[in-house]
Amino acid sequence: MNKYLKMFLYGLLVWMVPFIVSFAFVDRQGNFTIDETFFKSIMIVTGALVGVFLAVRYFRDVETDYVREGVILGIVWLAVNLLLDLSMVFGGFFQMTVRQYFTDIGMRYLSMPIYTIGMGYALVQKKN
Repeated sequence: MNKYLKMFLYGLLVWMVPFIVSFAFVDRQGNFTIDETFFKSIMIVTGALVGVFLAVRYFRDVETDYVREGVILGIVWLAVNLLLDLSMVFGGFFQMTVRQYFTDIGMRYLSMPIYTIGMGYALVQKKN
C-alpha cells in the first residue's frame, strides 16, 4: 500500500475509533451519560491508545528517515482529524463555535505529531 494512503487511512481510524466509542457515553439528545471531564479523559486515552498502536504499525515498514516520517505522519493525522472535526462543527453536529472547538477539543490533536515525531526520534536513537 502507498505510504501516504496508509497515513491517511490510519488518520481516519485514529479519528473514527474514539468517535465511535463516544456514542457509548452520549444519549440521543447529545447529553453526556457520565461526567464530562471523565468523558474527555476516556476520549484522550482512547485516542492515544489507537494512535500509538497505529503509529507502531506504520513504523514497522519504515527503514530510514524516521524523524521525517514521524513529522509527516503527525501532520497528516493532525490535518485529517482537524478537517473531520471542523466539518462537523460547520455542519452543525457539534454545537460550538470554532474558537470553542479549538480550546475544548482541537488543541488536543497536537499530541499526534508529538508522539509520532517522538517515535521517529526514538527509532533513530535505537538504530545509532
